[in-house]
Amino acid sequence: MLRAGIIGFGTLGRSISELIASGQAGKVKLQAILVRTPLNPTNTPPVHCTVTTEEKVFFNQNLDIIIEAAGHHALQLYGEKSLTSGSNLVILSVGALANIDFYESLMKTATIQNKQLFIPSAAIAGLDRIAAGILGEIDEIKLITRKPPKSWYGTIAEEKVNLETIQEPYCIFDGNARHAAKLFPENVNVSAALSLAGIGFEDTKVQVYVDPTINKNTHTIIAKGYFGQVEISVQNNPYTQNPKSSPIVSMSVAKVLKNLTSSLVIGV
Repeated sequence: MLRAGIIGFGTLGRSISELIASGQAGKVKLQAILVRTPLNPTNTPPVHCTVTTEEKVFFNQNLDIIIEAAGHHALQLYGEKSLTSGSNLVILSVGALANIDFYESLMKTATIQNKQLFIPSAAIAGLDRIAAGILGEIDEIKLITRKPPKSWYGTIAEEKVNLETIQEPYCIFDGNARHAAKLFPENVNVSAALSLAGIGFEDTKVQVYVDPTINKNTHTIIAKGYFGQVEISVQNNPYTQNPKSSPIVSMSVAKVLKNLTSSLVIGV
């Protein structure tokens, strides 16, 4: 039985905890949750689980694996601490790894501690194909992300278009994955995951659209190389309470956890 902890108990953290409690994440026990502020009475924590605002308490739980579900700043604060406390680490705020110094430091710590960093497929698909494809020559990897206006409130997209009145798809970014991950930390973590699986942040092309003609978060991956060509498009239902993310993200975390305790592992 894996002892797991979660950093963050927002929409994703709660969803992951529910999947663990229902047994859909395999042989895993949710032992601790680290939160920024105490939970309000309506936000019921899982039973037999330590919920704390004290990092010393959280990291003293002898956890096998920690799931970061609290944003880039939380990963920067607690990523290395998770590894040095003896835990493997599941990363959801992958865009934070666009910072070269932070990425190299985290990788060095994981190597020294003999621990693993897990990056779920989350909002996209095909990372297994991309990671295999780079063993040969790659000609191009491109990501096209389209999200409806409601997914862009609170981001720099508000500076580029009127989210209330936009009627046609509008490209708010066309560049490489490193710049995309920095500009849209909550919306384009997928570009960072794709870059790490493939040819890197500098060479991965990204286009980002505000698209009022759709109601789902859509990501399309186009890759060409020695292996052939692949085009994968996914349409994710956004969370009602947090349209920047999708239920498939927490489901992919549950798959990672299940793989770690299952006799049969598929799609790696």
